[in-house]
Amino acid sequence: MSRDRLPPLSALRVFEAAARHESFKHAAEELFVTPGAVSQQIRLLEEHVGVELFVRDGRRVVLSDAGRASALILKEAFEKMFEATRVMKQTQQKGRVTVSAAPSFTAKWLMPRLGDFSLANPDIDVWISADMSPTDFAVSDIDLAIRYGNGNYSNLHVEHLLEESVIPVCSPALYDAAPIRKAADLAHHVLLHDISADTDPSCPDWAMWLKAHGVDDVDAARGPRFNQSHMVIEAAVAGRGVALAKRTIAEADLRAGRLKVLFNEKDAPVSFGYYLVWPQTRDPSLAQTRFMDWLRQQASGDTPASARTQDRPVFAAQNI
Repeated sequence: MSRDRLPPLSALRVFEAAARHESFKHAAEELFVTPGAVSQQIRLLEEHVGVELFVRDGRRVVLSDAGRASALILKEAFEKMFEATRVMKQTQQKGRVTVSAAPSFTAKWLMPRLGDFSLANPDIDVWISADMSPTDFAVSDIDLAIRYGNGNYSNLHVEHLLEESVIPVCSPALYDAAPIRKAADLAHHVLLHDISADTDPSCPDWAMWLKAHGVDDVDAARGPRFNQSHMVIEAAVAGRGVALAKRTIAEADLRAGRLKVLFNEKDAPVSFGYYLVWPQTRDPSLAQTRFMDWLRQQASGDTPASARTQDRPVFAAQNI
């Protein structure tokens, strides 16, 4: 088939979505069209190339051998087109950096600092996308992301930004109102639980923490649960109970005196950390480079001595 006889781009786009989902219905939802419109575009494409791309089995569709062989190539081709479009727009966006980060990290660590960056860099606009989902750089306008995890991210530049650790905290008012001088005193207090989806297996919950401290008469399951780490911090600041807090997320409230670390406790390091990631296929713009340098500077000045100490207690998922 000659280059001037390529099928319509719209039909190829519909086929790529339908092949990826192996569903006309799901492709239609993604493309904001009807399943009938998807079916029509597939039929037109099959007529153009003279090959059946899907095998119809009642209401179900399955890729034919020809469809399966071409689907991956088309997926890569559309990713390259999205990337090319982003590069075309980049000259219009030299003063903009779009960053993806988890909501809790964004709210408690990144946002309080952004004002300083803006004052020092008035020519750069920072756009924040607070999202728990991993960024698909191939199809998004995100320039870089800050991910909480183990650092194993394929096909990306990966740079360690911050460590993370866990500490027991409560508000000073709660600490002064009722004795919380030893771990056993937690029997008389509400336990606040962080059940955020990004918690790694090495991050201790209350059951692990109490066991490690030799306390077996406190019900570790009681108390409210929060699916975002910053919500646990806010509940602790409000005096609603005692939290096992991520140090990075709680640091601003600790420095401001809104939270107090209990029992002179050393930080308990966890396996996950915060990583700066961006595509290997992109060279950062000048604005992105300046923002990343600023992030590194902020991170280097935000690692407390206790978090760098090597003799801290370490919790493991199965063996404390």
